[in-house]
Amino acid sequence: MNLLIIEDDKLTAKQLIQLLKSEKYKCDFANGYIQAKELVDKNTYALILLDWNLGDGDGLIFLKEIRELDINTPVLMLSANSEIEDRVTVLDSGADDYLCKPYSSVELLARMRALLRRESSEKTSIIEIANIKLNTLSREVFIDEKNVQLTTSEFDLLELFMQNPNKVLTRYQLGEHINKNNYTLKHSNLVDVHIKNLRKKLNQKDFIKNVRGVGYKVEK
Repeated sequence: MNLLIIEDDKLTAKQLIQLLKSEKYKCDFANGYIQAKELVDKNTYALILLDWNLGDGDGLIFLKEIRELDINTPVLMLSANSEIEDRVTVLDSGADDYLCKPYSSVELLARMRALLRRESSEKTSIIEIANIKLNTLSREVFIDEKNVQLTTSEFDLLELFMQNPNKVLTRYQLGEHINKNNYTLKHSNLVDVHIKNLRKKLNQKDFIKNVRGVGYKVEK
């Protein structure tokens, strides 16, 4: 896991690097705005620790610029500016958290872990197979980045398929999944109807495959 520290004070930077390396994090270091821009252009980071006041620039401007470039790496802003208005400004500019100097190592590490957990959770909510992307949290489906509108049952079916690639799912399993409370075999034809509508909306001829006499599957 690679982190980026952006800090123009050499002593503070040294202490941060020592702390994070002792916690088994890998760190890149930028001593100012220009070097930070070069590093984010070349590398991908799990988290950025950003000082507000940089010797050759403004951390807030750097933050706004990377957000405009759709770089969504979590950013923890570190600053001696402790006014409520300053915190609001930083968060409104795209920071994920704000920590005032001086801070304890324990609190810094706790804030970092929280941001990294959240980022990991958001990433695992995305399932991609071929050109179809499904977000289990927002319940959105995209084909080639274009949003596709599905009913609740259609989404639930597609989610189950994409969570179980290469596995044959029976009509009974599919029907029970979308109608958990009172599903019976007489409802099995509803599964076929939903699959037909889902195929039409996805416009992917062979994405959901028939397994004759058993059910359906999605291959990855």
